[in-house]
Amino acid sequence: MSARHGPRSASAAIRAIREEATPPTLLASVQSAWAEAVGPAIAAEAEPVSERDGVVTIACRTATWAQELDLMQDRIVTLLNGSIDAVERGSATPSVRRLRLTADGSRFYS
Repeated sequence: MSARHGPRSASAAIRAIREEATPPTLLASVQSAWAEAVGPAIAAEAEPVSERDGVVTIACRTATWAQELDLMQDRIVTLLNGSIDAVERGSATPSVRRLRLTADGSRFYS
């Protein structure tokens, strides 16, 4: 007779489903890692929206946020690549080379 294991937590089940549904692209990896890498304050004001050749476009609520995040770009890129590497260890997912910041408040006010 095998040992009975307790039920799996809902958060673990949801995380597993999300990981299976996430496409293996750099943008998807950045979007998954964004909130944890930059923290809740920045995540509430900016979001990754596109990627091309390692350059990730971040839509910010205001031009002020875009400017602030541009000044923090080196640190954010390092944090994102660290988060992506931790999640994607062993995959061929490329790294973020730099960020392109835009002010796009319409994404936040609907």
